[in-house]
Amino acid sequence: MAVKIRLRRMGQIHAPYYRVIVADSRSPRNGRFIEELGYYDPTKEPTVFKVDAEATKKWLQNGAQPTETVARLLKKFNI
Repeated sequence: MAVKIRLRRMGQIHAPYYRVIVADSRSPRNGRFIEELGYYDPTKEPTVFKVDAEATKKWLQNGAQPTETVARLLKKFNI
């Protein structure tokens, strides 16, 4: 089972926010997930990014692969 750390889109049509989740790579974007790690809201000023750093590091050590966007966010916010 390939596990990914990725974003799950939530919110209204022109006001999206995202939840950072751990999911099987075969599940759909807004489908089943294993664990919720935090959220990302790009519509706020400044951008809001809150993630449980300890749980994220645990998943990364266990082999979960972040998507490009999540990897960039984690690097930007020093997690």
